[in-house]
Amino acid sequence: MSDTHTRDREKERQEQDKRIAEQLARIKHKFLIMSGKGGVGKSTVAVNLAAALADQGYSVGLMDVDLHGPSTVKMLGLEGEPVKMSGQHLLPIPYGERMKVVSMAALLEDRDMAVIWRGPLKIGAIKQFISDVLWGELDYLFIDSPPGTGDEPLTVAQVMQGARGIIVTTPQEVSLLDIRKSITFCRQVNMPVVGILENMSGLICPHCGGKIDLFSSGGGERTAREMGVPFLGKIPIRPEIVISTDQGQPYVLLDDKGKEDFSGIIDKLIHGGTKE
Repeated sequence: MSDTHTRDREKERQEQDKRIAEQLARIKHKFLIMSGKGGVGKSTVAVNLAAALADQGYSVGLMDVDLHGPSTVKMLGLEGEPVKMSGQHLLPIPYGERMKVVSMAALLEDRDMAVIWRGPLKIGAIKQFISDVLWGELDYLFIDSPPGTGDEPLTVAQVMQGARGIIVTTPQEVSLLDIRKSITFCRQVNMPVVGILENMSGLICPHCGGKIDLFSSGGGERTAREMGVPFLGKIPIRPEIVISTDQGQPYVLLDDKGKEDFSGIIDKLIHGGTKE
């Protein structure tokens, strides 16, 4: 590689770092939504937290960095929405008046196309999601990451100064073992943990209103206490959540029960979880 090419690459990197710093300076609060394993409803949580805060009048962004399995566009009913450009910059897809979304799913010509990328390409894409997207002024940015502690959450932790982790789990022991690794990851990369959120915390019967603990109970709160991190609350399983997700509509915007399920967690993010 020639010296000229090396200097050009370094100049490009410095310019991108500058754009990233400028973008992040306009975003007040950044939350990385993590999970130790897949199948815990992390993306559903991310979509509903973002939609709930937008519904309360805040300016919110949702960045889906699950590059291999992006699902937030589907959950918001934004499939097929065209991606627009402003000069050299990508415009996030609007959802309502106060929410903006960026996802790899919106950039693929074929939604069935597999993204087969190694680490460097994924890191570059995530950096571009920050540097080359016109996010504007945001009160909150939620970053939906794939499960585990790989390239995607590591890149967010290293690049997005001030980001904090929200760790999603289910009550059973298999999930709880994995979220301990997520907490350790956050501590190793010096990213504060806002708290643990226990999803699928009991099935609420749509007929009698009774609760069935399908995946045990109380494990998230116990793990939070043992690991010395805050516990944000529990989200039960409701058939309505499945229906609304498949229809591309956030549950918190459709049902009073949905607002009630998320209200305590939202209050903690606004009043107790936003100190830098």
